[in-house]
Amino acid sequence: MAPQPSPPDLIGQSRAFLDALDHASRVADIDRPILVMGERGSGKELLAARIHFLSGRWDGPLVKVNCAAMNETLLESELFGHEAGAFTGATKRHLGRFERAEGGSLFLDEIASASLRVQEKLLRVIEYGEYERIGGETTRQADVRVIAAANVDLRLKAEQGDFRADLLDRLAFDVVAAPPLRKRQEDIMLLAAHFASAVAAELNLSFPGFSPEAAAMLKKHAWPGNVRELKNAAERAVFHWAELDGEGPVDHVVLDPFEAAFGPIASNGSDEKTAPPTAESPAFAPAPGPRYDLRAHLNNIEKKLVSQALANHGGSQKQAADALSLTYDQMRGLVRKHGLA
Repeated sequence: MAPQPSPPDLIGQSRAFLDALDHASRVADIDRPILVMGERGSGKELLAARIHFLSGRWDGPLVKVNCAAMNETLLESELFGHEAGAFTGATKRHLGRFERAEGGSLFLDEIASASLRVQEKLLRVIEYGEYERIGGETTRQADVRVIAAANVDLRLKAEQGDFRADLLDRLAFDVVAAPPLRKRQEDIMLLAAHFASAVAAELNLSFPGFSPEAAAMLKKHAWPGNVRELKNAAERAVFHWAELDGEGPVDHVVLDPFEAAFGPIASNGSDEKTAPPTAESPAFAPAPGPRYDLRAHLNNIEKKLVSQALANHGGSQKQAADALSLTYDQMRGLVRKHGLA
C-alpha cells in the first residue's frame, strides 16, 4: 500500500502545545487504544493523526468516524458493516469502517455520543479483536488501532451510567490532552497569520499582516471555540479587508458575525435581550407640531456625529467606531455614504 500523506501542519510554540505534541509522539509506537480529550475545536483530530502517522501503522489507512453525526443503527452499520438483507434498504453488502481501517487506525470522534449498544460492540472488538457484520454469521478479526476523542469528561459519563466504565478503561490506556487556545497565548498570532495567509492566497492577494489594533483584539479574546473559531475570525477579517480596499494591514476583526444582526450576547449569562421598540414605546410617539423630513434630518445628524468622532480621534475610523459603539465595517460604510474619506 502506498504511504498516505502526512497530517496537516500542527502550528504552535507554546509550552502547553509542545507538551501535547510530545505526549502524542511518545504514545504513538505503543499499539494500544488512546483517548484524546479536549474542548471543541482544540485540535483533537490533528493529534490523533499525529499518533497514527508516527506509529508503526503509518503506511496503513487512517479512517475517521464522527459518532455524533449518526443515529445508533447507522453508526453500528458504519462501524461493523452489514450483509445484504440485514435490514430494510440493505440491498447489498456494506464494508464497515473497521474493515476499511484494517492494518491502520480508526479515529472515533465524539465517542461519548455512541449508544450503550454500540459501546458494547466496540468493547468486544477492542478487547478480543472480533466482530460480526450486521446480519452476518461469520466472526471477523480486526487488526485496527482505535484512537477515540471526546470533549466531555467520560469519567462523569461513566458514573452517570451513560458510558460503559469497562470501555473507558480499555480506551484510556493513555489520555492525551489537547490544550484550549486560551492556554496557548503565544500561538494565537502564529495561527491567525497562517489562516489569514491561506485565505489571502485564495483571493490572489498577499497578506500584509494584522494592524496593532486587530492583533490586540485577537490576543485578548477568550476563544471559546478554540482554533476553529480563530480560523473563522482570521479568514473573515481578510475577506472583509479585501472586499473594502485590500490596502495596508488587516485592521479589523469581526469576532462575532451575529452581533450586527442580533446585538451582543447578554453579559449576565441569561438569554434575555433588550426588547425592541414597539408602536407603544415613547420612541415611536408622534411628534407634535409641523411635519419635517425626518429621513433628511436623521441623515444630517448622522453625518455630523461621524464627522465629529473622526475629528476627535485624528481621523482613525477604528477609534471613531468604538466611540460611536459601531463596528468598524459600519463606520467605513458611513464614511463612504457621507463622502468623509
